[in-house]
Amino acid sequence: MRIIVQKFGGTSVATSEGREKCRRRVTESIEQGYRPVVVVSAMGRKGQPYATDTLLDLAGDLVGERELDLLMSCGEIISAVVFCRTLREEGYPCVALTGGQAGIITDSSHTNARILRVVPERLHRELADGKIVVVAGFQGMTADGEITTLGRGGSDTTAAALAAALKAELAEIYTDVDGVMTADPRLVPEAQVLTRVSYQEIMEMAHLGAKVIHPRAVEIAMEGQIPLAVKGLDGQGNGTLIGSYHTVTADRVVTGITHLKGLAQFILRFNDEDLSLVVFQRLGNAQISIDLIQVNPGLIAFTVLQSAAEKARNVLGDLPMEVEVRSGFAKVSAVGGGMRGVPGVMARVVAALNRVGVRIHQTADSHTNISCLVEESDAEKAVRALHDEFNARAK
Repeated sequence: MRIIVQKFGGTSVATSEGREKCRRRVTESIEQGYRPVVVVSAMGRKGQPYATDTLLDLAGDLVGERELDLLMSCGEIISAVVFCRTLREEGYPCVALTGGQAGIITDSSHTNARILRVVPERLHRELADGKIVVVAGFQGMTADGEITTLGRGGSDTTAAALAAALKAELAEIYTDVDGVMTADPRLVPEAQVLTRVSYQEIMEMAHLGAKVIHPRAVEIAMEGQIPLAVKGLDGQGNGTLIGSYHTVTADRVVTGITHLKGLAQFILRFNDEDLSLVVFQRLGNAQISIDLIQVNPGLIAFTVLQSAAEKARNVLGDLPMEVEVRSGFAKVSAVGGGMRGVPGVMARVVAALNRVGVRIHQTADSHTNISCLVEESDAEKAVRALHDEFNARAK
């Protein structure tokens, strides 16, 4: 049995016109000889009745995380049932399943659960009966039967996990852009769709700010060696294929430019060297994620999301050190497997930003990316400068 998993986002299934486009994608896969499993997100965006953020607003501040999961799971369940109706109107047999009914078993971390395993027997039975299976994304169930949700990007993760469990030939992620771009096209109009990207590169890009696909979904697909395709619902092309590809060529040092806004920079100054360990332990115990970490004798610098800045300051407030917090930063990154072992890439990054008057406040690098902390007001200019410098384009 040739299985394909197709994931459709909330805006795609929000209207009857959008659902009809999704239906055509599903029936195209059937015509190509596949048995489709469909994953859907909650319909629409914030302000629309069944969107996740709208459901969160209904709950307010007095509802616990367990009850929040019960509420938030409803949006995807409604979406699955409505899309089943769209398929049945055209004569296609189908069944709508919750994440738990589809066999997705998670840990008990409500509102941000992690998938432990997928038990695919029900899915296999329904497919063998000739049905299209429509699964509510973003959710699962604990071994004790409690409903959980998977956090932001959870429907992507659902699709990848089901594809891996079913040993699908392909998982398709449909979005409102034509694939993974060399940069955000809103900032760089000449940005192009990447035709092929390695799992490692796309994970880097996703972690560093590209919002087309969730990094956990890529991680699961890589572990299961499931090819991922990121496509536009309205696009005619093949989108971006993600897999175990060797994308490094002599003229592709950098694959793409990403950016992430809304960061705060912490600079800590102290005399007691033993405080370094205490700082990192406290931040870790408080579940505060830090980035762009720089450690020198008597000084630590790092960044956090602006939304976590006050919590981080409070966690460190009683330590004998000077704590300076600067707001209004963004991280701009050049990502590419082609920079591994290539001298002079950092020099090109610095020169490109200097030419357009962008001040670099902090840097970090690995074998496959270079990230610069810049003022948020300079982020767009920095993205365009790096995209021009490395002539990032689809190959």
